[in-house]
Amino acid sequence: MTVTIDHPIPEFTADATRSRTVAPSELRGRQFVLFFYPKDNTPGCTTESQGFRDQYEAFLAANTEVLGVSRDSLRSHENFRSKQALPFDLISDPDETLCALFDVIKLKKLYGKEYLGIDRSTFLIDANGILRQAWRSVKVPGHVEAVLEAAQTLNTPT
Repeated sequence: MTVTIDHPIPEFTADATRSRTVAPSELRGRQFVLFFYPKDNTPGCTTESQGFRDQYEAFLAANTEVLGVSRDSLRSHENFRSKQALPFDLISDPDETLCALFDVIKLKKLYGKEYLGIDRSTFLIDANGILRQAWRSVKVPGHVEAVLEAAQTLNTPT
């Protein structure tokens, strides 16, 4: 089972930094962004995380929590979070449960070798737990701004 736009995301629990356990039910009443990235301390992932860090207050003003997700360990996440002064938590998904749910594991190529890795992707879930927008195969430049604009628009009463 994978997530679908305009449908509720399934309930899950995941371990995150600061000894936090994350579940969609605990986030009800707030929008949230899940951004999946390949690996802590790599150039693109660092730049993307810094972008979310730099816009974090604007996301909070739009009633939107930000959470990063990768297969890295909690220890790696804690170090990355500290080194980059990230104000949001990072979810560790070593068994790829969330990665499978959001269908972000893809065949990739590096130096001519193929491997399965996380396709940089971001998901915006509304305050009722419904997936409202998905960005797949993300290019970092301008991405955080696009997600923030979508979060602000979604948070505006109609």
